[in-house]
Amino acid sequence: MFRTKVVFRCVLVSGLLVGAACGSDDDPATGGTGDTSDVSLTPATTGAPIPTQPAPPKPEVETPAASPTELVVTDLEEGTGPEAKDGDQVLVYYVGVRSEDGTEFDNNFDSGQIFPVTLGAGGVIEGWDEGLVGVKRGGVRQLDIPAELAYKDQGSGEIIKPGDALSFVIQVAAVVPATSEGDEPEVEVTPSTGATAVTSEDLVPGSGAAIEVGQTLNLHIIAYRGDTGEKLQSTWASPTPVEVQYARQTLTPPGLFEGLEGMKAGGRRVITIPAADAFGEEGNDAISMPAATDFIVVVDLFAAY
Repeated sequence: MFRTKVVFRCVLVSGLLVGAACGSDDDPATGGTGDTSDVSLTPATTGAPIPTQPAPPKPEVETPAASPTELVVTDLEEGTGPEAKDGDQVLVYYVGVRSEDGTEFDNNFDSGQIFPVTLGAGGVIEGWDEGLVGVKRGGVRQLDIPAELAYKDQGSGEIIKPGDALSFVIQVAAVVPATSEGDEPEVEVTPSTGATAVTSEDLVPGSGAAIEVGQTLNLHIIAYRGDTGEKLQSTWASPTPVEVQYARQTLTPPGLFEGLEGMKAGGRRVITIPAADAFGEEGNDAISMPAATDFIVVVDLFAAY
């Protein structure tokens, strides 16, 4: 069949995000594999059920009247926000069929597991790499792909025959921009000692709907020691934002859950967390965080789905 290998990945900040959301390099238009060197699975901190967001209903694919001889891109729904470009990661649901007769060969609506595509990286068939440029969050796009931009004269699995054109309907859950260490913002935080409640300040307002419990968040985070404002750790060195599920059970320290409440994609927020809601009387040696010290983080939220 279409999927050949599943590689689970979790990117964790040492001692910060626990039970981070795990994606899979499940291979819908690929046959590719993944590097397992960064695998790190950390269980949730409680036994309580972790909420999840259901997948949208699977759409029907209307096949073209004639088998396509060139890539045909049709926006069924436009979407909002920045357009995806090469280097960005597009997070999608998809269903694929043979253009000739509409026989379905794969979809991830049934599993509910979003598929990530890094545009221009060559990890998917050419028709996807070309056809997904310009999509926006929430958009729905149909790609009718000639064999030359799909599996050519080789076919794939039991259903896709040599020379088959393929048709996909692809729903875009999020567009996550490519980032680099040089993109890390310079933020001067106000030191905090003896805070009694979690507080937050939006330096850059986001757009769209506020995040919901159970969603997956794509974010970068910079951690600071509260009493001195000293920077302790940052995820910006990672080539892609961190994935984490927004639920009390999956976030450490606990005050981070409350501090993220109401945030919107595209936003940047400073969150100040009292010691009692951070690392308490033990501190956190992994990030050189002393005991009984307030904790400050700067969060850039790129996507929520």
